Amino acid sequence: MKLSYKQRLFLCFFVIFAAFSTGVIIIEQSEGRKHKTEALKDRLASYAGVANMALMHRGSTAQILDSLTVLFPKNIRLTLLDALGNVIYDNIVGKVGALENHAARPEIVMVREKGEGSNIRASATNHVEYLYYAKRYGSYYIRVALPYDIQTKKVVESYNIFFYYTIALFAAMLLLMNFVAGRFSKSIKQLRDFTWAIESGDPVTFDVDFPQDELGEIGAKIAENYEQLNRSKKEVAAERERLLQHVHSSEEGLCFFSANRTVEFYNGLFIQYLNTIVDEAGCDPLAIFSDHAFDKIAAFLSGHSGYENYFEAQIFRQGKHFTVRVNIFEDKSFEVVINDITKQEKTRLMKQEMTGNIAHELRTPVAGIRGYLETMLSQRLDPEKQRYFLSKAYNQALSLSELIQDMGLITKIEELPQSFHLEPVDINQLLKDLKADLEVPLQEKEVEMKWNISDNAVVNGNRNLIYSIFRNLTDNAIRHAGNGITICISEYNEDKDFCYFSFSDNGVGIPDERHLNRLFERFYRVNEGRTRGSGGSGLGLSIVKNAVLFHKGAIVAKNAPSGGLEFLFKLPKVKAESSS
Repeated sequence: MKLSYKQRLFLCFFVIFAAFSTGVIIIEQSEGRKHKTEALKDRLASYAGVANMALMHRGSTAQILDSLTVLFPKNIRLTLLDALGNVIYDNIVGKVGALENHAARPEIVMVREKGEGSNIRASATNHVEYLYYAKRYGSYYIRVALPYDIQTKKVVESYNIFFYYTIALFAAMLLLMNFVAGRFSKSIKQLRDFTWAIESGDPVTFDVDFPQDELGEIGAKIAENYEQLNRSKKEVAAERERLLQHVHSSEEGLCFFSANRTVEFYNGLFIQYLNTIVDEAGCDPLAIFSDHAFDKIAAFLSGHSGYENYFEAQIFRQGKHFTVRVNIFEDKSFEVVINDITKQEKTRLMKQEMTGNIAHELRTPVAGIRGYLETMLSQRLDPEKQRYFLSKAYNQALSLSELIQDMGLITKIEELPQSFHLEPVDINQLLKDLKADLEVPLQEKEVEMKWNISDNAVVNGNRNLIYSIFRNLTDNAIRHAGNGITICISEYNEDKDFCYFSFSDNGVGIPDERHLNRLFERFYRVNEGRTRGSGGSGLGLSIVKNAVLFHKGAIVAKNAPSGGLEFLFKLPKVKAESSS
């Protein structure tokens, strides 16, 4: 028997709402059990915490826990395990020495991974099903278990009131779906009458809301005989409006020309770029056919053969780089697109310069290693000479490794900032660690390192990056400031968001202040032999600046009044939690 449209529609609605209601009931029951199980786990966790507090007092472990279990509910099982998973105490097992190692128990495995764990399973000792909860405290585990019996399951099970409510709502929706299906069936009849009226030429005296269902053939007849023209006009108007909005908001300068080179439309950015390029500013897009800057464009349009519909050229004017593109359409109309690529060109030149700098910096240690090794291979040297050349080659390899490591760190700061973990960093402790790490080079150069930092100078940041800031500044002073200098680090100011630091030395400084603004550039040298002669990768201060910027701070370099260099920078404070 063929079902009517109303019956098929009702059946579809019925299946959809039945599946939806079933899913809601299942999810609600599952979430209810989950929340109640979590409540039981919290209860067991509190028992574990009480047991841990009791164990912190001196005395026999068994006596303490035996006296404690008297206070717990009778069905609570308490187990104490050492760090290896061996059972030390169990209130329901007398001889714990006979029990097997519990390290592989699911709840203990979860503790090692997440700090706490739970599981519902039958005990391997007494074959009773338990809800287990375990947590690690120092060098031992405390596990608390509750029998997963009928009483516990009743606590976990959700109430059925939501189930009954959903069933009642589903029944009400069936009545509503029957009503809606009847409305749609009525629309089908109206649609058929409407189509017949159009085909017969009778005047249409009523409107029909067409449902988005099996109306393809009838809807096509309506579109062909009655609404096609109006709809097409509206669509064309809407498309034109969207195109105009896109052209006006585009970041490219656009101008459309007809086949006979009359201007049809252009945006403001096209005129702006055009006035930058041409000699005489104006508002006439036709200037591209007369100004010498566009000679290549004009030559392409004049000699267009019909085979090439695209042309692109670059123009450099007023210190800016532009690309000009021509796209010719099938009807011989065309568009001219102007883009300002100055930033892209600067980026390209910077990358090119960076590549050259890297190659230049790599060449020195590689050439040194090669030279020392070639000498050893080509000449017969005594052991002392061989060791000397090996030592030289090793030092060059260290320089090469340091350069690669520093380049990798800068790249990671710029491209993967999210990979750095933020935490509170105690600046005083960090400086103590730094001074201990640099004890040998400080003594060799007779450098005194001292600081005046408040005890509450704790910044919010990545410890490794903050360490690299002070490490690279200190290395820079040791290498370049001279012997017998004093390094002073101070916290000269603070506000609600930042701590402000000063890092200075009383060394030779940089007499020519024109170099100060370029100190943080990669591989920049005040003089050509400055870095190579004293070691270093040439990236230390660049790492400092990138690390400070990563922490939303700022840094400047200046000559200190007492001689030497001074670096002023700020780092974000750890914000105090607001009291409730």
